[in-house]
Amino acid sequence: MSDSMIVERPTAVADQTNGVQLDPFAYGWREVQRTLSTGATKRERIPLTLHDILHPQVGDFHVHTDEHERFCIYLYNILSMVLANDPSAVVLHDTRVAWEHPEIAPHGPDIAVIFNVHRRSNWSTFDCAEEGTKPTLIIEITSPKTRTVDLEDKVDEYEQVGVGFYVIVDIRRRGKGEVRELAGRRLTPEGYVLMVANQQGWLWLEPVQLWLSIRGTELACYDKNGIYIEGHLAAVAARAAAAEARAQAEAQIRRALEARLHEAEAELRRLRTPNNQ
Repeated sequence: MSDSMIVERPTAVADQTNGVQLDPFAYGWREVQRTLSTGATKRERIPLTLHDILHPQVGDFHVHTDEHERFCIYLYNILSMVLANDPSAVVLHDTRVAWEHPEIAPHGPDIAVIFNVHRRSNWSTFDCAEEGTKPTLIIEITSPKTRTVDLEDKVDEYEQVGVGFYVIVDIRRRGKGEVRELAGRRLTPEGYVLMVANQQGWLWLEPVQLWLSIRGTELACYDKNGIYIEGHLAAVAARAAAAEARAQAEAQIRRALEARLHEAEAELRRLRTPNNQ
């Protein structure tokens, strides 16, 4: 009997402390297949838990903010550009990583930089044992509802699996606004130690030779000389603006040349009239 796509939404539940109705899909959802007593099958969505955020399955849908996605896209584009000349380097975004550690289930880092990759593949899960390498640098962007996962659970588990550098872009509420801060950890024989920012508050990402900072409310990357690296969208906008400026300048020059040509033609006609012979 063929599958039927039946998606059921659980009824909103009440917060025990204040009776506020909570969205059961606040973290996201997973589709599962159920077999009915009739033998028919249906697919339904079940809410994700914090444990699912920590250890996702392939196909899970996570709810992210626009800022979270913008930060991830910026980092993915910058890191991919910086590492473009290294054929063994891979930058993954929201791709599941399965570790060799028997007690640590797979994670789904926001950004993972992996070196010594021998082959490229369209990974849904990057298997460290199978690929013979693991992430050197992981960057996570927190979300208000799930930030404890990044700040606590992943710190412990990334240390256990041997991630060399773990950087957190922490977005948290303060009063009516939000605060954005960077926190980095570097693996040593004694475990993780905090990375020290420079006087400007920038963190040096040694594996990729970049500075990472927060400029205003946005992420910003700088090269080793302190030169700001534009994100893909900003670069596209800058190129478009430059092209428009060139087009306007060329049009102005063309109009000036046409005006001079018209003046020359008018002068030539004047000189050829009988009164000027």
